[in-house]
Amino acid sequence: MNKTTSYWLMVKMSTNKENAPESSELSIRGLLEEKGVKISKRQHVDELSSRGYGVSEDDTLLLTFCEALYLVDKGMLEVEDKKRGKTNFQKLLQCYEGIDGNAWARYLAYRDLRSRGYVVREGFGLGVDFRVYERGEYSKDTAKYLILSIQEGKPISLEDLNNALQQCQSLKKELILAVMNRRGEVVYYAVSQLNLA
Repeated sequence: MNKTTSYWLMVKMSTNKENAPESSELSIRGLLEEKGVKISKRQHVDELSSRGYGVSEDDTLLLTFCEALYLVDKGMLEVEDKKRGKTNFQKLLQCYEGIDGNAWARYLAYRDLRSRGYVVREGFGLGVDFRVYERGEYSKDTAKYLILSIQEGKPISLEDLNNALQQCQSLKKELILAVMNRRGEVVYYAVSQLNLA
């Protein structure tokens, strides 16, 4: 691990907290689906999509569970379940935990990065949870960082970590471990290959 990079990243990410707070003026309604929350009102689809949320499907927008939880927490989104009616943050989190055992750590990393003004998009396999874009670079450039979320005290195999690192290096991205400590705080570590030559 490169300590200089880790320190720089932790300092850089710890400054400007709440740099780009989300507006809570929107009152968006979404429908709980198996893979997230679906938004169908065109105005909200365009607004959220321009801010780096969701994936367009036909004339709708599918938010990931992390995105939906974040927007519910900010008071910008109301989620309804076809069977149970209005769903609060806790119920939405339980749905997410039902499909992902690491849901809480992923959500905390997502929330922390978003609150710092980064655009955070879902990762693309091999253990990478998120793609993170520099402030102001979303839709202009590719993501600079790939985030792997883990919980302190829960082991990750060296093989999984090495696979994620190799994927990042092949894409010319920097792998960042987002570690949720026992107090629920997220600490970031840059990961690089160690050469013993």
